[in-house]
Formats: sequence, structure tokens, C-alpha cells
Amino acid sequence: MRIASIEVIGEVAHRHNVPFHTDAAQAAGHIHMDVEAMHIDIMSMSAHKMHGPKGVGALYVRSMRPAVRLEPMIYGGGQEDNQRSGTLNVPAIVGLGKAAQIAQDVMADEAHRHRAWTKQMLGMFGDAGGVLNGHPKSRLAHNLNVRFPGVDGKAIINTVSDRLAISAGSACTTETVEPSHVLLAMGLDEEQAHQSVRFGLGRYTTREETVRAAEIVLDAVRDISHQ
Repeated sequence: MRIASIEVIGEVAHRHNVPFHTDAAQAAGHIHMDVEAMHIDIMSMSAHKMHGPKGVGALYVRSMRPAVRLEPMIYGGGQEDNQRSGTLNVPAIVGLGKAAQIAQDVMADEAHRHRAWTKQMLGMFGDAGGVLNGHPKSRLAHNLNVRFPGVDGKAIINTVSDRLAISAGSACTTETVEPSHVLLAMGLDEEQAHQSVRFGLGRYTTREETVRAAEIVLDAVRDISHQ
């Protein structure tokens, strides 16, 4: 199960004169994004995903070769190049810029550290039959999605919720009982998707915390399996 590369999707879109948008909320600040090499016309980013303030984001819109023109969703004073009218949230905008600058400086070291730690966590989960969802290498270093055959992911989350913040899907859909559409698109069936849990490591997460988190989840998996 490997997600198709952005470069390939963008190239196909451009070949057919289709504007290409990518949601880079999870990627921006964590991996290098080259809008030219990836043939990206429009790219959305979120500040809080890179330790910036919540409630602010950025939208890259290609201005040449070819230029992309968007219709505004909010009309009024013409702020933000007539794309989104309304008083600018200057502190949040500055916070986003600073967060992006810091992320650029620490990105490589952070990814190296997180890759080693998620690999260790996956090895620990393997003792309880845990299986990686996704490609072993072509994935974000700070993100780990694992399924435990025969164990419901929501049951794991409920068991550890007083000690860990993990999820069965994105924060946007965390309350739904439907399986993650992303996991289904990656080739998992509904049962496998329901058996999955997701871990996200942050800049200030320590190795000791990742090991302890894995131990807590393993205890929960074993308890649920024996019920």
C-alpha cells in the first residue's frame, strides 16, 4: 500500500490542463515541498500542524506559468488580494510565518529523530501482532498508523484515553463511526480500518514518552484480546 506520488498526480493533471490542489496540512513544516517539481497550482497549509497558532493557515496560489485565478468566497474590503475580505489577524499571520521559519530550520533533525522512534514503536507493536498501515519508508516520519488484527481501534482508544491522546482517524472525523476513508483508499478493508489507531509525534515529544506510549497501548491490546 503506497500512496501515489504528488509529482505524478500533478504531472497528469497538468497534461490535461487541470489545476492541481494539494492539502499539505500534514506535510508542510515536516517535509520539503517543491511546488514546481510537484506541479502544484494551489496548496493549503495549517499553522498549528507546525506548532504555530490555531485558526490561521496559508494558501499558495500559482501566479504564473500558468497563473491560477480563484473566485473569492468572502467579499468586502478586498483584503488578501481580494481573495478573502475581512480584517487581517496580524498576530496569527506573524505566528504562522515564524512557525514556518523554525520548522524549516529543525525539519531534518526532527524527521531523523521521529523516524527512529516510530520504527522502535512499530517493533514493539509487532510483538502483539501490530501491522503498519502504509509504506515502510515513503511516509511522514512523525506519523504512525498501526492496526492490531482482532482488536477494535476505538476500544484501544477508550482504554488509554486517560493517559494518551491517540486517534482512529483525522481530527476532522474523530467522532464518526465510519472507518477512515484514507485507510480504505490505501487498500484496507473496513474491518482492518476499524482495527487501526494513529500516533502523532510532536517536536517536544521525547523518546521515553514514545516508549511509554507503546507500552500503554500494548497493555490495552492484551487486555482487550483476553476479554
